[in-house]
Amino acid sequence: MGQETPLLSLQNISKDFYGTVVLQDVSFDVKPGEIIGLVGENGAGKTTLMRILFGMPVIRETGGFKGKICIDGQEVSFTSPFDALDAGIGMSHQEFSLIPGFTTTENIVLNRESMKNSPLNDVFGDRMSILDRMDMRKRAEGSIVKLGVKLDPDMLVSEMPVGHKQFTEIAREINREKTRLLVLDEPTAVLTETEAEVLIRALRQLAAQGISIIFISHRLHEIIEVADRVVVLRDGVIVKDTPTEGVTVRDIASWMVGRHVATERVDEAHRYFEEIILSVKHLWVDQPGETVRDVSFQVHKGEIFGIGGLAGQGKLGIPNGIMGLFPGGGEVLLHGKPAPLNDPRTALQMGMAFVSEDRRGVGLLLDETLEWNIAFTAMQIQNKYLKNFGIFKIRDESAMKKLTEEYMDILHIKCTGPKQQAKELSGGNQQKICLAKAFAIRPDVLFVSEPTRGIDIGAKKLVLDALHKYNRDFGMTIVMVSSELEELRAICDRIAIVDEGRIAGTLPPTAELAEFGLLMAGERSAKSEEALSA
Repeated sequence: MGQETPLLSLQNISKDFYGTVVLQDVSFDVKPGEIIGLVGENGAGKTTLMRILFGMPVIRETGGFKGKICIDGQEVSFTSPFDALDAGIGMSHQEFSLIPGFTTTENIVLNRESMKNSPLNDVFGDRMSILDRMDMRKRAEGSIVKLGVKLDPDMLVSEMPVGHKQFTEIAREINREKTRLLVLDEPTAVLTETEAEVLIRALRQLAAQGISIIFISHRLHEIIEVADRVVVLRDGVIVKDTPTEGVTVRDIASWMVGRHVATERVDEAHRYFEEIILSVKHLWVDQPGETVRDVSFQVHKGEIFGIGGLAGQGKLGIPNGIMGLFPGGGEVLLHGKPAPLNDPRTALQMGMAFVSEDRRGVGLLLDETLEWNIAFTAMQIQNKYLKNFGIFKIRDESAMKKLTEEYMDILHIKCTGPKQQAKELSGGNQQKICLAKAFAIRPDVLFVSEPTRGIDIGAKKLVLDALHKYNRDFGMTIVMVSSELEELRAICDRIAIVDEGRIAGTLPPTAELAEFGLLMAGERSAKSEEALSA
């Protein structure tokens, strides 16, 4: 880091996007081997800035940008991501860009496959070369070793736990020979704390080898732990660029949101519940990477029931199985009545709703407007937001607009208006749309899976406050699945920990962290409740 010329220099970057100024005169440098922590609330401009750096077509298609990008002191102009790759910039996106039917090895060396001659080369030339799978595997294993993680080179991406997909993405970028700058967008959002620690160690090793890193994360303690400097974006403007030494999480949070942010549990009297609203017995779910083997639990009417556990242990499979998104079996009772599995529509009609962890694949109609997204399920299942004209029904546009504006206000959704397309929002604001869609049908039981994944600390509080509000004000029973134990402890009445596809035990949110740790490690805690109260 002793060189004077920065590897990367962003100078006065400005961008007007869909009629909204999202970046204004953004400037900072990245030295060789330096790790920059880039933080900001959702909609602050982080993703747009990285799209500009990476030469993404969407920037050019929306009028380009103002300012300069310099590599080694020379101005560059990227017309596509291939130009950025050629300049040595690798990027791991928040939404995975892996091929599900390919193996770990095939994804890591994609478009850079090793080739070897075949007997037909002498006749037909190089086009008859064949894949050198042994060398491809060797290269992939080298990247995996450099990351310091355990990945099966032959596993299909479609069968991987989500954490392994993230490591595969990063291994692919490391595998490129020219990579000098690595941009990681929320790389730890889907990782357990242990996996995140492994990744952070790997990033330090890469930096020691001279690779620069721009590390985007909402886990602020990781920024402090791994970054040399922190750059804070707020409303498209850099409000802070400072070394991380001596900086606290509270400092960064206040710079990000411009206000004090509290994440501690709100003290309130212990709540007592009597009526059982949801009973799950011997549930099994066949979801790749999240197999549920034998899960039993009960949820009381009006409570917030948390489900936690390490990645790949089955916690995400529970709501996906109950709501019929993956094949499952066992018994689910809602209000004492059997809820058929493998039937999403009936689950919705009975009074259950689900906010999936896969907001782009399951949660949103990306090419439709915000008002269409928010009203869609209520329209389909409950015939709301429709006008009757004899035997015909048409959409009630004014009611949909009013509904959308209500949730824009409640959840502080950053957008240009109800008519904006969902695909144009930042990841965190897309997540808020998914929540609004579920709230709109006022279900008896709402399953929310990783509701704050990829959301900044300010928006995270808004989401948790919204769940709290709908639970307390409207009596909505909530089952919240999360990798963030502190979030579960902040909002839930009870927390069940899943280990190897089964409930290891349930604890009150006030239990010691060590008790939760024991359950996650597969050890039964003496203080945990029985998993099933038949």
